Amino acid sequence: MRRALIALFLALCVGPAAADPPRRVVSFNQCGDQLVLALADPAQIAGLSPYAADPSLSAVAEKAKAFPRLDWQAESTIALQPDLVLIGQNDRPVTKLILRAQGLRLYEIALISDLDAARRQITEVAAVLGHPERGEKLLADLDAARGRLDAAPKPPFASALLVNRGGYTAGTQSLAAALLTEAGLKPPPGAPPGYGGYVPLEKLLMLRPDAIVLNNLPRESDQGSYNLSHPALGALYPPPRRIVLPPRYTICGGAALIEAFDYLAAVLTRLAAQPPTMRTN
Repeated sequence: MRRALIALFLALCVGPAAADPPRRVVSFNQCGDQLVLALADPAQIAGLSPYAADPSLSAVAEKAKAFPRLDWQAESTIALQPDLVLIGQNDRPVTKLILRAQGLRLYEIALISDLDAARRQITEVAAVLGHPERGEKLLADLDAARGRLDAAPKPPFASALLVNRGGYTAGTQSLAAALLTEAGLKPPPGAPPGYGGYVPLEKLLMLRPDAIVLNNLPRESDQGSYNLSHPALGALYPPPRRIVLPPRYTICGGAALIEAFDYLAAVLTRLAAQPPTMRTN
């Protein structure tokens, strides 16, 4: 039954010829890059996206350096003569039209906002690439990392809010929020629901989460991060009450989640070891 369902899925997603594993795979999407690197044979990988080797955006940037990287134009993809192209659902509609007009098979990489969707995506992409057993292994590794995070010592924090440049915060329907929930941290009452929204400094101080979560530490020369450098915020949230969660862990599912879980386990362990006077207001 399971094999029949996988075969049906392949036929619906990438056409009737997709039952044969692709020999030349191109990823035009940074999340596709990470899935391909984790699940495909190296000989299958014909090219990766321009951002594949950017360590600020990819958890497998070093591994990606071994493979050719595309330009943004459709022509650079066509020249590689792939028999499968992984492309994001929201990536360049014109590029998709050109690639389809050339008869190329496309598989669309969905934006992941929760762990169940991440698991489904791993299983589906592994099947598309012809390596379902590698999908199962990646899921087992993901579960093991999730267990390590669950077992990590916890600081006395119950709530946390992810605050980005300009005061934007990620809502509950985001991968960042899913990761924080796994770490035992939930948004404070009154935080923006759904995909998130703008939180001015005054509201942030009134929400008063136990900790704030940043993509990066603010820089003095960055006007977009001025709200994060305000003295009132600095007094309420000294370094022991700030968690840095880099973007490379919150953009994509796949293997990045394993690193994200282990990274958060290490952060929580370090914060839990702080003296009580450093952890309370």
